[in-house]
Amino acid sequence: MKPAPFKYAAPDSVPETLTLLRAYGRDGKLLAGGQSLVPLLNMRLARPSVIIDLNAVRELSYIKEDNGEVVIGAMTRQRDAELSPVVRRKLPLLAEALGYVGHPQIRNRGTIGGSIAHADPSAELPAVVAALGARMVARGPKGRRSLDPEEFFLALLTTALGPDELLVEVRFPAHQKMGTAFLEVARRHGDYALAGVAATLSLDGDAIHDCRLTFAGVGPGPVRIAEAEAAVIGKHLTPQTLDEVRKIVTDRLDPDSDVHASVEYRKQVAGVLAARALRLAAHRLGGAR
Repeated sequence: MKPAPFKYAAPDSVPETLTLLRAYGRDGKLLAGGQSLVPLLNMRLARPSVIIDLNAVRELSYIKEDNGEVVIGAMTRQRDAELSPVVRRKLPLLAEALGYVGHPQIRNRGTIGGSIAHADPSAELPAVVAALGARMVARGPKGRRSLDPEEFFLALLTTALGPDELLVEVRFPAHQKMGTAFLEVARRHGDYALAGVAATLSLDGDAIHDCRLTFAGVGPGPVRIAEAEAAVIGKHLTPQTLDEVRKIVTDRLDPDSDVHASVEYRKQVAGVLAARALRLAAHRLGGAR
């Protein structure tokens, strides 16, 4: 199929982009990498009256360190972030998760900000953002504002960004001193995850001091299960502890069923992945100490 007719604008700066957003409001649609938007246009599931192409806004493509954070511009290509020495060293969870995003050809075009702003619940990057407590920085008519994951992700394919706002960067806390792991199950490599998990943990001696488990593909957005995280705090990762985590995750999750996987399958897979990711994160942290 072909898209419905639309106007086209190609700003080359953030101020020009914001002017266009103010002019067109909800009738305008931002184009970043296009890996999600273009198929929606072709199937006529999205029918904006104007496409605002961000690919000439070069000021939004960067990776830099700032006061203990790694700051990534919204138009940074996923492949650039995946291969960045700074990201690999300071954000190992993000680097690992990016390897699951589609295929290299997809990551060559797809952007960090585009995936996060699209907020697909099966996508890897929203889960990583939630696991790390990254902050999304938006610009609009009232200036800049910073949103944490709980504020930013509202529902299926829905964020707190207003129609006149632009996601300009994501600020990730550096976590090279934590154990991390990202795992997912998909029907084929490069497909959307049927279930995925991002795990982070730190140790106090040999016991777990802090832990986060964030799931993809099992809810309307990234899903954290506080009870599963609490089940390992202050404990050693014994087979019994990991089995408790698996049971909590399987019991607490409430995913949807579709043609790709049943509710029961997603619940069981998520529980197994959670236990495996925690074990892998602890192993990596132990090897780095």
